Amino acid sequence: MHNTTAMLIELGAIILALGILGRLAGRVGFSPIPLYLLAGLAFGQGGILPLQASEEFVATGAEIGVILLLLLLGLEYSASELVTNLKTQYPSGAVDFALNALPGAAAALLLGWGPVAAVALAGVTWISSSGVIAKVLGDLGRLGNRETPVILGVLVIEDLAMAVYLPILTALLAGVSFAGGSITLLISLGTVGAVLYVALRHGRLISRAVSSDNAEMLLLVVLGLTLLVAGIAQELQVSAAVGAFLVGIALSGEVAEGASSLLTPLRDLFAAVFFVFFGLSTDPAAIPPVIVPALILAVVTTLSKIGTGYYAARRAGIKPAGRWRAGGTLVARGEFSIVIAGLAVGVEPRIGPLATAYVLILVIVGPLAARWTEPIARRLSPARKPGAPLPAAPAGAAVRDVSDGGGAGAETAAPLDAASEAAQDAARTSG
Repeated sequence: MHNTTAMLIELGAIILALGILGRLAGRVGFSPIPLYLLAGLAFGQGGILPLQASEEFVATGAEIGVILLLLLLGLEYSASELVTNLKTQYPSGAVDFALNALPGAAAALLLGWGPVAAVALAGVTWISSSGVIAKVLGDLGRLGNRETPVILGVLVIEDLAMAVYLPILTALLAGVSFAGGSITLLISLGTVGAVLYVALRHGRLISRAVSSDNAEMLLLVVLGLTLLVAGIAQELQVSAAVGAFLVGIALSGEVAEGASSLLTPLRDLFAAVFFVFFGLSTDPAAIPPVIVPALILAVVTTLSKIGTGYYAARRAGIKPAGRWRAGGTLVARGEFSIVIAGLAVGVEPRIGPLATAYVLILVIVGPLAARWTEPIARRLSPARKPGAPLPAAPAGAAVRDVSDGGGAGAETAAPLDAASEAAQDAARTSG
């Protein structure tokens, strides 16, 4: 069979299979990422039906998928929002790094994989999945909850940290010297700082230059600009993904909204191809030997992510129920963990199978943790005896709403009288 014909047949079969798997995942109520990874394992070397003609095309599509994932993520945030989140959420970001990156680094060292692999596995266990978490929040109807901005704040800090982490990892994987790595990091930090400055000061001018009433022209300009910047960033060893993220940050307003709606279908297609490609590069026979470390890491980092969300929500003044919900929602890992592992497999091939098993576990456990962490914590916590007095508050003090629901109830300035005490008691006992 002619190579082009074989490639078209294979690509058509892959995309059709992804569509069917995506529908199945939607009906079950889970993220399709684990099914995409399993499809890649089935189509890869050692799988049921290995690909032959389309592997090179799929590899290129996977690169585009990573770039579009980061571009769409950058379009979600304005430069001012990022700066505000940095100022308010950096303690939570530090706790997030300590609780979730260090277990991955320790596991790599205990397995004897070396310091470079430790840096890579730290990133795999550190970064939550923005895509899975956004879907879970929508499915559970929690987009208006008071803890949701805290969750998004932690995710933004992680995304910004990627702009520093990815260049460091890329330099280490390339075997660059300390001096060369320092230069790469300085270039990355300087680029991020310059883009944030330009976006804050001249974001409207950039958006106006890119803007177009013609959807086709807007798509071509934004996509072309993103691929160009991503390629230049890759040449500077800053990471193509970071370059795409910075393009997204620089665009704002109607341009960002229009580009996001146009590029979302492309993002979904190529992101699915990326997950398949990662599965293609992983030998299924290599997963059983690392399943125990993957399970241990999944248990440890599930608990540590719950602790991260609880801490971040407590700093924001959220009541205990909302703290547990925030912690459970942050558990899912996904696209970023796979991106990092994909970069590192050349140095330590065993990271690929371990990351695949780890993500498969947590992309399934994540939605369950988001739904059940708070009810389980409420059942396990000691119940307050009926009629027990609430802590006294100064007369006329502001009372924070105890419902932990949507953003409507922030604070009221009513004094804490007997009626409000009874209302608070009823709200607490009802969960």
